Amino acid sequence: MTPTRAIDSARVAVAALGGALALGAAAPVADDSVATVEFQGHRLHTLRRGPESGRSVLLLHGAKFDSETWKKLGTLDALAGAGFRAVALDLPGFGKSPRWTFDRSKLLAELLPVLGLDRPVLVAPSMSGSVSFPLILQHPEMVAGFVAVAPAGTPQYARRLKNSPVPTLVVWGSRDRVFPMSQAKLLAACFKKANVVILPDAQHPAYLDQPERFHESLLKYLGSLDD
Repeated sequence: MTPTRAIDSARVAVAALGGALALGAAAPVADDSVATVEFQGHRLHTLRRGPESGRSVLLLHGAKFDSETWKKLGTLDALAGAGFRAVALDLPGFGKSPRWTFDRSKLLAELLPVLGLDRPVLVAPSMSGSVSFPLILQHPEMVAGFVAVAPAGTPQYARRLKNSPVPTLVVWGSRDRVFPMSQAKLLAACFKKANVVILPDAQHPAYLDQPERFHESLLKYLGSLDD
């Protein structure tokens, strides 16, 4: 399935997703909101969805995508419908956020307070691993959980993340040709508590090929986190 077809099919399927999961009644869904934040002299673009009282989920993206991907895929709707506060970010130089030189090792630690996110769950596909791993390593107290979707940097950080306390979900596509599936097990072993989900017949951006299974796994994981 092509990414475009997967996104279109997800729009149809996501409405029924919340009721199919044993996560309790869905919370009222707030309207989409577009928000920009001032950061390091630039304006970063975000999409926000779901009740402000819900647990925050920060959605990052890979090199070929941006915040709109999560909207088109139905991820913002799936999270909001389950009572979570979803925030999708355009990283610097992507989507509607301008490009500038920044320190990847400090980006998220400095940005989370500006976004108004207190201990969000971090969803990090592919390229966004390069800004997510430094936060998980240096400031594990700043996140409530980590959803690593075939993130870049796994071999480099695996040696340094041993016994990390951050509860983690590792997601990989069985047909990933960018980062081998063997890295999923390597990454999961770095955390005290981690589950691995392999999406069958999915390529590197596995959530595009298997959006329904990705959403189901994501919501199940979020529902398992301690308050």
